Amino acid sequence: MFLIPDGTVFVQIVNFIVFLVILNIVFTGPVGRAIAKRRAYINSLSADVEQAEGDLKALRTQAEAKRAAARREADEVIAKARAAAQAEAAEVQAGFAGQAATIAHEAQRNVAAEVAAARAKEDDIVNALSRTLLERALEPGSAA
Repeated sequence: MFLIPDGTVFVQIVNFIVFLVILNIVFTGPVGRAIAKRRAYINSLSADVEQAEGDLKALRTQAEAKRAAARREADEVIAKARAAAQAEAAEVQAGFAGQAATIAHEAQRNVAAEVAAARAKEDDIVNALSRTLLERALEPGSAA
């Protein structure tokens, strides 16, 4: 029951080798090349994605730097505007303080002049008031 090798074994071995060669030429070779092309395509896409991510990171860094520079510039402009506004407010305040002092001085002079005028007429007013009170007291129709 043992198989005895005869001439068909060699023919089958040759037939198997021919089958493997044909299989390699028709199926395995093209499929291997297609897989290699696909792998190369995937690798190139992966490299492109990595490159795009690197570019994106660089662009984000640049954008952040530009935003920071713009913020600094805006802060400087605001600080300068505040300083100018404070200086202008101080000038306006000083001007109005001077005007207020002038007005107050003028008012004090006017009040002093009015007080002096009133004191100058004080004797005349007192005499007139005294006469008026005396005349009322001495009027014949008044009963005390």
